Amino acid sequence: MSKINNNKKELSAVQTEELLHILKARFEKNMNRHKGLEWAKVQAKLEANAEKLWVLDEMEVTGGEPDVVDYDKKTGEYIFYDCSAESPKGRRSICYDLEGLESRKEHQPENNAIDMAAAMGVELLTEEQYRFLQQLGKFDTKTSSWIVTPPEIRKLGGALFGDRRYDHVFVYHNGAQSYYAARAFRGLLKV
Repeated sequence: MSKINNNKKELSAVQTEELLHILKARFEKNMNRHKGLEWAKVQAKLEANAEKLWVLDEMEVTGGEPDVVDYDKKTGEYIFYDCSAESPKGRRSICYDLEGLESRKEHQPENNAIDMAAAMGVELLTEEQYRFLQQLGKFDTKTSSWIVTPPEIRKLGGALFGDRRYDHVFVYHNGAQSYYAARAFRGLLKV
């Protein structure tokens, strides 16, 4: 079933209702992630931004389990992160970026984190954002997630990823052409 109406990135009324129900239930179940925030205000903001709902649905259908993790008082935006316990299943086995993917002579994966995130309309988490997420719970205890890599590291062929092991958050490096069945990326969306 296609989610796109008239080639626009919009959900149908039924899909919107279903997604809002999922997001509300997750919001209410995980109040520690967004203390002091009210679902009614989040929902009003979402209903006024149909394209952002489409992005959140993309996060949801790829296994990200998006949830509100912050509110930017300066911009008036709610910030959603992928909050699935492990890296999103629908985004695994991908290189960091197109350059990394194209550098593989054989066994190329189907996609890469940077292009997938752009197509979905999300940003990859930075190291700082990834560490913030890890303060809200225990994420990536069996998997790992690509994070934004500084240009000076990427220029030398590397890319960064994070995970949680031994009850500690680690940030490591790999070649950008690497991909693993247990590595995806986590996105963020501002609404």
